[in-house]
Amino acid sequence: MCCATAGGALRLTDFPILDRIDDPRQLGALSLTELKQLAEEIRQKLLDTVAETGGHVSSNLGVVELTLALHRVFESPRDKIIWDVGHQGYVHKLLTGRRDRFNTLRQLGGISGFLVRDESPHDAFGAGHAGTSVSAALGMAVARDLKGDNYHVIAVIGDGSLTAGMALEAMNHAGHLGTRMIVILNDNEMSIAHNVGAISDMLNRLRVDPRYHRAKVEVDQVVQRLPRGGDARQAVRRMLHGVKALVLPNLLWEELGFTFVGAVDG
Repeated sequence: MCCATAGGALRLTDFPILDRIDDPRQLGALSLTELKQLAEEIRQKLLDTVAETGGHVSSNLGVVELTLALHRVFESPRDKIIWDVGHQGYVHKLLTGRRDRFNTLRQLGGISGFLVRDESPHDAFGAGHAGTSVSAALGMAVARDLKGDNYHVIAVIGDGSLTAGMALEAMNHAGHLGTRMIVILNDNEMSIAHNVGAISDMLNRLRVDPRYHRAKVEVDQVVQRLPRGGDARQAVRRMLHGVKALVLPNLLWEELGFTFVGAVDG
């Protein structure tokens, strides 16, 4: 249902889909149309609640679709979703059994404005502020492998946080170990202050040229049709590496051992 505000604009007054979501596994049963409606309901719920309790609006409005996608694709809490900044965890809280208490956000005795492991099994890491997610995710992924378990570990980090030394050290070490993990770069050009440095400059240049990714897919298809173990395969792969150096000379992530996929708008 919608109603008119004093300015004449329409806003949601109830949340028929959001009010049914008590567990993120329920997202798998929703159609694309329902997911889009749910995203609108979540945005309105965020605005209504934060207007009363205080909190962070823009960082959460910016991850609505991303959070829905993560919880639809992955199986939390078995799969570990590590949010780099706790300020962007409100949508995650709404989808993981805390909707009925969301009006207590940041209130005495209420739910936290950050992610708290004691608050929910879905909060895999007690994120406060920036730069820690990749390191934490790497530690969890290494522990998973040592125990012989099989689940996904996903770090969600912004372009501002990625300039932190701790994040870069973790990316470097993850590539060295070859650990199976996912790092999602939320390249929203947001930070407390203007981002500076070589990493920020590189992201500004990339944002993101799709030519290399298209070429990589096409070349991989060609390689699969070539005889196994032959020199032709190696020659084609060397050619692709040369094309990458020409087209995207600063594609740091693949040099660190990650497979880069992107960009995804929305």
